[in-house]
Amino acid sequence: MRIAIMGPPGGGKGTQAEILSEKFSVPHISTGAIIRAAIREKSELGIATEKYIAEGQLVPDELVIGMVAERVKDDDCKDGYILDGFPRTLVQAAAMEENDIKLDYVINLVVSDNVIIKRLGGRRECKVCAAPYHVDFNPSLKEGICDKCGGELIQRPDDVPETIKERLSVYHKETEPLIEFYKKANLLINVESCDGIEKTTEAVVQALGVKG
Repeated sequence: MRIAIMGPPGGGKGTQAEILSEKFSVPHISTGAIIRAAIREKSELGIATEKYIAEGQLVPDELVIGMVAERVKDDDCKDGYILDGFPRTLVQAAAMEENDIKLDYVINLVVSDNVIIKRLGGRRECKVCAAPYHVDFNPSLKEGICDKCGGELIQRPDDVPETIKERLSVYHKETEPLIEFYKKANLLINVESCDGIEKTTEAVVQALGVKG
């Protein structure tokens, strides 16, 4: 099963991609995770993309397309994959066809801007081990300290209020047009992103017509 999960930043794409990856036994391909790892490692890709991430901008298409095209050629993708964070533009969607990156379904997680601002603004990450937290939904036992390794919890540059608003603006301008694009291709499935992860997953699975 080849699925792309789209929606606004902070809409729960990553979580649902991980769950579906385990459920269908296919790899979860997260462009965001690959890029963040590259930034931490100061690799060539990381250096090239860090400035775009910090400013809330989309990473240039040519960098992302090449990365995904290579990844889906790996042996573990022969039975399918879950794309998380790709495609994000009409150019990327068109490039998928050129690079033979096929899809069976596109799940669009629907969530309001106000909810996104609350979700992203409260996210924290361990500076040492990158463990995720949230000040409201998943706080650490000791404020500002990672439960796992004792490292300092920080707010990612792309989660500060000004950057969140810019990310949402970019999403509405660059990514929302994909909704109509995949609707015309008869691949789109809209699912409300609920407060509870389990409820959202149940809605996604039901929409796919797959029994739990």
